[in-house]
Amino acid sequence: MPDYLVRATAGEGQILAIATQTTGLVQAAKELHNTSPTATAALGRVLTGAAMMAATLKEGQGITVRILGNGPLGSIVAVARPGEVKGYVMEPGVDLPLKSDGKLDVGGAVGRGTLYVAKDLGLKEPYSGSVPLVSGEIGEDLAYYFTASEQKPSAVGLGVLLEPGGKVGAAGGYLLQLLPGAAEEIAVSLEKNIQAAGPVSSLILQEHTPEDILALLLKGFSLKVHERQPIKYNCGCSRERLKGILLALGPAELQKLLEEQGGAEAKCAFCSRVYRFSGEEVAELLATVPRRKQEGY
Repeated sequence: MPDYLVRATAGEGQILAIATQTTGLVQAAKELHNTSPTATAALGRVLTGAAMMAATLKEGQGITVRILGNGPLGSIVAVARPGEVKGYVMEPGVDLPLKSDGKLDVGGAVGRGTLYVAKDLGLKEPYSGSVPLVSGEIGEDLAYYFTASEQKPSAVGLGVLLEPGGKVGAAGGYLLQLLPGAAEEIAVSLEKNIQAAGPVSSLILQEHTPEDILALLLKGFSLKVHERQPIKYNCGCSRERLKGILLALGPAELQKLLEEQGGAEAKCAFCSRVYRFSGEEVAELLATVPRRKQEGY
């Protein structure tokens, strides 16, 4: 089944509901970054969460989610726009023993730290917020962010299930938010439905669609689907973008690369693609730096 996302409202407009399947894009991320099982689960959850958050934005807007924990995985970053997401984990090879319940120890690998969110809404400055990590399991952390930073009581479910060989067997998530004016008793009903539904990755493994998942989570509420949107892992890097990163190093660093290495090599953090620039290309870049500064870039 192709990856896609469903955005809906329920309870006569009192609940915002999003559900998604992300099995393919999490598998793509695993292959690009050669992640261990624990790192695959952690990165997959962040990618899925960011993709759902981006579904609330307009075309051309974007969001960056950054998890900075003190665990062995280091930082985890996801950048999303409506319909696409990309990301990376600082230490993709880190793996931990399974927990006593047989599940991957994502919380232990992430550790304690901070969740940062930056939204590019097309304004002069991006909206940004941050909260302490409450568990490192990602779903609980995002739910706490929505409640504490955006004052939107929320429930977030994220899951990545791996097959014995390490392939991503199922991945996806859901986001439920109480909208302004929602009745207090709605939260109680939603909590019961969430408990009855079980883990979202298990539902996807059982071939439940995002629509099926919303139907379970919103049992007893009227449901109105507003959008079905394909989503994919998309880096979008290019030689031109990587040239811009090299230029940002400044003339001193470019000169050093030219003298010591006779060129430059730049690796995209989001897809691991390596771009090589010859000595002539670096010299050309170096020659543009003073002119760019004079022109006020």
